[in-house]
Amino acid sequence: MDFNKTIYENRQELGRPFLVAHRGVCGANIPCNSIAAYKIALQQKADVIEIDVAKSKDGKFFVFHPGMEHVFLKSKPISEMKASEVRKLFLLNQDSTPTSYKVPTLQEVLKLLKGKVYINVDKFWTDIEGIANEIRKAGVEKQVIVKTGDDKPTLDKVMKYAPDFMFMTIVWHKDKVTKKLIDAGVNVIGTEVLFNSEEDDCISDKYIKKMHKDKLLVWVNSIIYDERAVISAHHTDDISLKDDPKKGWGWILDKNIDFIQTDWLLMLQNYIASR
Repeated sequence: MDFNKTIYENRQELGRPFLVAHRGVCGANIPCNSIAAYKIALQQKADVIEIDVAKSKDGKFFVFHPGMEHVFLKSKPISEMKASEVRKLFLLNQDSTPTSYKVPTLQEVLKLLKGKVYINVDKFWTDIEGIANEIRKAGVEKQVIVKTGDDKPTLDKVMKYAPDFMFMTIVWHKDKVTKKLIDAGVNVIGTEVLFNSEEDDCISDKYIKKMHKDKLLVWVNSIIYDERAVISAHHTDDISLKDDPKKGWGWILDKNIDFIQTDWLLMLQNYIASR
């Protein structure tokens, strides 16, 4: 990947969607958001790796999904702990058994991924100034994709602390914000579209063609956070694996989408190669 080119140019040269490894590649004894999960994602040739950021009580940044401490650490929230406490913790595997893997710092993860893949920094909105400073410290500004809400106070912080970062806004059903963000001077590269119906405007051929005409990209999630919260009209990893990949990944690929975020990176790659 040539990070001196625009992400739109790299997408055109790639000739297929960017494949996004959700929290790395994890499973069995390898916890998500761990250094091991990110190394595996690199080995499996992810184009983008999604990371989550949490901040300790004393202002240190770690890579962990805030609010999931009860699942992956069996501890109180990282926001209520000092960094010295967080560093003593061990992540749990899928059987809720402690592993030898620690909660990595944001700097450790950025160092690992520097110069290798695009990095989707999730939870950026929780401390735009602080996380932006960490990204600049690591020298990965050209690799980082961030997302926030579109309210004015948040966008003002984006413009103040991260005007050069690649920005994507999250769109439900219909895109009402992209033009507003571009007009405001935000470095918009596209949208992450969430939809519970194939008829939603944000997944229509017309919308996707318009985005591409404007050299903007469209991101779709085949992951499932919660089976009750439909974000891709059931075109998911699950249906691709247990039923028919044409109904899941195939449908998304036929839409000429630019990013697919998955928990099954290698299986998606194999399916694309078989088409």
